Amino acid sequence: MARSAAGTDGVDRIDGADRGERLTFPAGFRWGVATSSHQCEGGNTANNWYAWEQAGHIKTGERAGLACDWWRNAERDFDLARDLGLNALRLSVEWSRIEPRPGKWDGAALTRYRQMLVGLHERGIEPMVTLHHFTNPLWFEERGGFLAADAMERFDRFTERVVTALGDLCDLWCTVNEPNVYAVQGYLFGAFPPGRKGDALAVLRVQAALARAHAAAYRTIHRIQPAARVGWAQNVNIFDPAHPGNPFDRLAAGLQDATFNDFFPRAVASGRAAFPLSLVAGDLRAVQDTCDYIGVNVYYRDLVAFDLRAPTELFGRRFADPAGARSDQPIGAAWGEVYPDGLRRVALRVAALGKPIYVTENGVADAADRLRPWQLALAVRALRAAITAGADVRGYYHWTLVDNFEWSEGWKTRFGLVALDPQTQTRTPRHSAALYGVIARANALTPAMLEEYAPAALDG
Repeated sequence: MARSAAGTDGVDRIDGADRGERLTFPAGFRWGVATSSHQCEGGNTANNWYAWEQAGHIKTGERAGLACDWWRNAERDFDLARDLGLNALRLSVEWSRIEPRPGKWDGAALTRYRQMLVGLHERGIEPMVTLHHFTNPLWFEERGGFLAADAMERFDRFTERVVTALGDLCDLWCTVNEPNVYAVQGYLFGAFPPGRKGDALAVLRVQAALARAHAAAYRTIHRIQPAARVGWAQNVNIFDPAHPGNPFDRLAAGLQDATFNDFFPRAVASGRAAFPLSLVAGDLRAVQDTCDYIGVNVYYRDLVAFDLRAPTELFGRRFADPAGARSDQPIGAAWGEVYPDGLRRVALRVAALGKPIYVTENGVADAADRLRPWQLALAVRALRAAITAGADVRGYYHWTLVDNFEWSEGWKTRFGLVALDPQTQTRTPRHSAALYGVIARANALTPAMLEEYAPAALDG
């Protein structure tokens, strides 16, 4: 009998699939994929990421260009999702297409998004629409982005226009994607626009501004569409002490967890930021209880060792478990351990908010598809364990359907269930796509699926 890896709570878990049982999911569970506009549409030339690419900031020197050609033919990939048996798809709308200049609205862009949503419904796929997925219109970026005094009002006006135009085709909304990643990468590490480095105060101010913008959007959506389900997508990284018995490692891991993972959920839960972050964040009372669900994006785990030589990392040196699985790595940096059980741990953690949970992103960079079947099988098994333990998980959106332009990493990094040649737009399903399709159609994970598609997971 195979055992799953021991959790950090020290408890070995034996999952039903290891005992020859079928792990069935609740009726109506959403099996989907997650995408974003800039990474898939192609031809976005009026946002900050286009300018960032033109300035040569992509590590490979590449540009999104045609991307996955969704603006002309997203329906080709919707067919792929349908044929896999998926019933959900998360996509974003591109603010710079809809409002290319302040107060100037492009009706043709909204018409195209309506066509996309109709196309999803025709294929039996429920859309989840994200309003902000990292990109800003150039005019908004030039005004200071979300640090501008009128940023919340500008975003709220955009939200009202989109929901009014598309609300008859969507009632599941994600206001902002990964506010912590947006702030840290853009204002601390400088890997995303606007490219500022070391500005820890701006990281807090930007997240606070995004929280207030989210809250305003939440209320606007419900004013237009009272029965809407509205949340946001929070990136949650696992930070574990390298030596759990070492109090300094535990302290360093806890500080990193609190500063990266906790700010936005705490604001939604309590309308406050923890001291001393509250001295910078400002008034967050309006943010309290502004979600109908919580979305979590879960990818990696880092071990953290206390290190006085790492003051910019809150004296915690992060590294991957040498015995853990590693994905394809970005240029000049490092991603942590591929850690499927993180889904169980994160779902149980956010269950304390008392809201339904969607896994709005989870996947692995794996051009050769050497890890993805294993990762996918264990991720699904971890989700089933979370549900059994009481977490109200309603859906899983794998990142992503087709290889796309991976932000500062360019085309080198491949997250797709389907391989894409961006030059020819040729699609080639990977082995993992077949596994995901079998899981989605069965609404279950069985030992037979593991044996056929990811036999290593039986020893996982």
